[in-house]
This record gives sequence, structure tokens and C-alpha cells, in this order.
Amino acid sequence: MRPVWKENPSPGYQAIKALILGGFALVIVVPILVVISTSLASDKDIINAGGYVLWPSHPTFRAYRTLFSGGLMGRAILVGVFVTLVGTAIALAVTIALAYATSRPVLFGRPVLLMVLFTLLFAPGIIPMFLVVKQLGLLDSLWSLILPGALGAFNFVVLRTFFMNVPGELLESARIDGASDLTILRQIIMPLSKAVIAVVGLFYAVGFWNAFFNALLYLNDTSKWPVQVILRTYVLQGKSLSADQLGVTPLPQPQSLQMAVVVVALVPIAMVYPFLQRHFTKGVITGAVKG
Repeated sequence: MRPVWKENPSPGYQAIKALILGGFALVIVVPILVVISTSLASDKDIINAGGYVLWPSHPTFRAYRTLFSGGLMGRAILVGVFVTLVGTAIALAVTIALAYATSRPVLFGRPVLLMVLFTLLFAPGIIPMFLVVKQLGLLDSLWSLILPGALGAFNFVVLRTFFMNVPGELLESARIDGASDLTILRQIIMPLSKAVIAVVGLFYAVGFWNAFFNALLYLNDTSKWPVQVILRTYVLQGKSLSADQLGVTPLPQPQSLQMAVVVVALVPIAMVYPFLQRHFTKGVITGAVKG
């Protein structure tokens, strides 16, 4: 007798499963379609629809031309790209170094690891962090968006767990051949950890790109704001970008500009993710499971 899970599903079961999956797909696809369609809709389409548009009758790129005409959105994107690239590189370097150091036999062993985890898992709070950033002279600097988030506890644990799974015999043979810790890390550990490093790098990149709270706390110069702060100010708070800021008059409908800002904020990460998708599942499972 064949097990239940090896039996061919009945047509009724397949139909129900298709309906459920189709419903979930609609819940995900329709909002994205509304965002893109509204950003491409003309003023007439938005007025006729009473707000948001599911499918524009007269598509136009006027909202995008308006956003990029004054230079405000262009600067914000450059700031976001700089913070994301530099922040991800620094965060990966710090996390890899700390994960490798704590994955090897160290003096006092577990107490040292517990001290590291304790400092990572319990954040100091907004006011102490602000005072530290101020004392370091990082206020109104892009480094205030990078250095406070240069190490994440979850990413550290994932990398450390993966490094501990590397066979000790491989590392010992390298030491016998005269390899230093830096050589072992660069030529043995990191090549074996490409998948999990790619996943951790994606986590850091998404975090830096989507971060806006640090910019609100530490940046007074609006020309240094990343795109997420503009997105929050314009969409969540309902404040409209002025014609002087955008350099265009008259402005398109507010709904069209809002959705255009949302699309601009989503596109960079959406373009990067497909290149790392094949590493995502492998890296998370391999790095999170010990054995």
C-alpha cells in the first residue's frame, strides 16, 4: 500500500489548491499593479478613478520626469546607494571578522561569546546612541547612517554558526602549512561561505537601503536625506514636495507622485534580489542549522 503523501491528488483537491494560490497571488500582485499604474497614470485618469488607478488609459512618465527634474530625488538616490554599498561592505567585514574570531577556540571561550551577544542583543537606546554619535562628531554626516548599523546580531549568529561547521581538520592542515588566521579566513573560510555571505550581504543591503530613522535623528541637511526619508515625508506624512523643490510647475496629481516615489524606492533592491535569490535558501538553511 502506497503512503498517503505519494498518492496522486484528486482533481477537486488540485482545484482548491489552485484557487487558494491564485487568491494569494492576487493579494500580492494587485497592490503592486495599482502602485505602478497610478505612477504612470495621467491627471485625467486619476480624476476619473477618484484616486488610485488599476490600469491607466493614458500612461505617461510625467510623474517620474517631475521627480528627477529638480535634482532632489537624484541626490537622494545617490545618497542611498552610497550608504548601502559602503555600509554593506563595512558591515560584512566587521561581521565576518567577529564571527570567525568567536567561532574558533578563544580564551575563556563561552563567557567571551556571551559578552559579545549581550552587547548586540540589548540596544543602548535612542538617547545614548544619539550622544555617542554626537561625541564622535558624526552628526549631519553620512557616516551616522552607516556606523551605528555596522553589526547585526542575527547576521553575526548565522555566520558564526556556519563557520563552526567548517571541518576543523581542514583548518589544522592549513595551520601546519604555515597559514595565518587571516590567510585561513581569506582563502579557506570565505570561499566556502559564499552562499551565506551573499545572504547576509543582502540582509545588510536591504536594511541600509530601507533605513530612515537614523537620517531623521542625525541629519539636519535635507540635501543628505536618503530616498526613504523623502518617501516617508511624502507618502506617510502626506506632505507634498513643493514646485520649488522639484523645479516643475504645475505638478502632477499627488497620488501619481506618491506612487512614483514608492516605485523609485523599490526598484534598486528589486533589481539586486534576483541575482542573489539562488543563494538565499541555501545560505539561510546552511548558516542557521548546525550539524
